[in-house]
Amino acid sequence: MLTNSTLLPDQLTQVLSAQQLDFFDKNGFIHIKQFVDRLTVQTFLHEIQRVEAIWLAENVDTVNGTPLKFGHDETGRQIIQRFAFTSQFSPLLSQFLKDPRLQGLTQLLSPFEGRISPNEKDGLVVNHYVRTPNSNFSRMGWHTDSPRDLFLGRRIRPMLNVGLHLDDCPQANGGLRVLPGTHRQSVLLTLFRKRQFIDHRPDPREVGFDIEAGDLTIHNGSLWHRVEQSPHLGAASRRRVMYIPIITGDYQPKHASSKTPFYHRFAQRIQD
Repeated sequence: MLTNSTLLPDQLTQVLSAQQLDFFDKNGFIHIKQFVDRLTVQTFLHEIQRVEAIWLAENVDTVNGTPLKFGHDETGRQIIQRFAFTSQFSPLLSQFLKDPRLQGLTQLLSPFEGRISPNEKDGLVVNHYVRTPNSNFSRMGWHTDSPRDLFLGRRIRPMLNVGLHLDDCPQANGGLRVLPGTHRQSVLLTLFRKRQFIDHRPDPREVGFDIEAGDLTIHNGSLWHRVEQSPHLGAASRRRVMYIPIITGDYQPKHASSKTPFYHRFAQRIQD
């Protein structure tokens, strides 16, 4: 039985406890309740909608070499379902990434030196999952985040996947699923335990989460995880999450002339 995976924000000030670090080391994930309050969540949602409106009006489809994902909500309105480098277009979200509590999460990558990376990989990603007949993004198959390094010709570097959840999402409504402990497996199993992005089947060992808006989930980038599709259609299926990647390795910022990495083209083909 997994215990002690759920923390309150006052437990995450400057240093995580030894017990919390041990839990993460063994299982590869932590769930922090009420990391921000609901008023802050609404402020972030308004800011994301502001950026979305600008990008749709200007027909932006790629940011720093990373393609955006588009779909339609329950009203038929076009929406962006996957944003990239969002904080570069929002002083408010850029300031949030400087929150000392987020900075303190880098210790989960010890002994490696971690950093929050708004200008690397895909920066601050926002995912908007909604299940409608015209939505292109309502679930995500089993995968790890490690193959991205291999596609870029580098060895796998430790990283964290940190998600700030902006909607209530109990397990019964789908959402994040993880396979505890799989971050400690061999490189071969990290790459091939399941068919990356293609396999959507539930696993008897998987763990889900009862999420409330404002919660934070953290998992090791080598942990196998997926996003379960909501059983509902329309507004009841909506899940919006901001992902703050915390990475290690050489500093490799992206810019407006960056080429689209192969793994994005590959992932797009197998998810379509």
